[in-house]
Amino acid sequence: MKNILVAGFLSVFLMTACKKDDRTAEKSLEQQKLEFQARQLEIEKQKLAIEKEKMVYEAQKKADSIAESKKAKAVTGNNAKPQVIRETRTVYRDRENSSGNGTYADNGTTTQTTQKQGMSKAAKGTIIGTVGGAAAGAIISKKNRGLGAVIGGVVGGATGYTIGRAQDRKDGRVQPK
Repeated sequence: MKNILVAGFLSVFLMTACKKDDRTAEKSLEQQKLEFQARQLEIEKQKLAIEKEKMVYEAQKKADSIAESKKAKAVTGNNAKPQVIRETRTVYRDRENSSGNGTYADNGTTTQTTQKQGMSKAAKGTIIGTVGGAAAGAIISKKNRGLGAVIGGVVGGATGYTIGRAQDRKDGRVQPK
């Protein structure tokens, strides 16, 4: 009987203790929400200040360009005649003017389009070495063919990659170290 009463008191005590923690947790959660909202408001204030500075900068830039154009008009004077364009030339890209009379000639430069080079020799060597090494490892290892295939594949792949990489360097696909 005593054990039942003690167990009952302990359960009531634990329940009241849990409720107090929930209230404390709720308060701290509410405080966290308020702090988060305050931080969001501060960020929004900073964004508005940046936008205001941006608008002031744009207005100043516009005022400066107007003042500069007025200054340029004042320097040239109001009596200046407008320029008349009498000759136009068409300029083609990737060609240079070989003579000064408006004729154009190709200077021998051609634009090359890059084509896919396909699989590198290092990749081919890795694949061939892995398959060959796995097959050789499975054949050589009589007790555990799976382990032999894995070890042979790793060794063969590394060897094939090394040989293929050397060939890529030789061909100029990869820059030597």
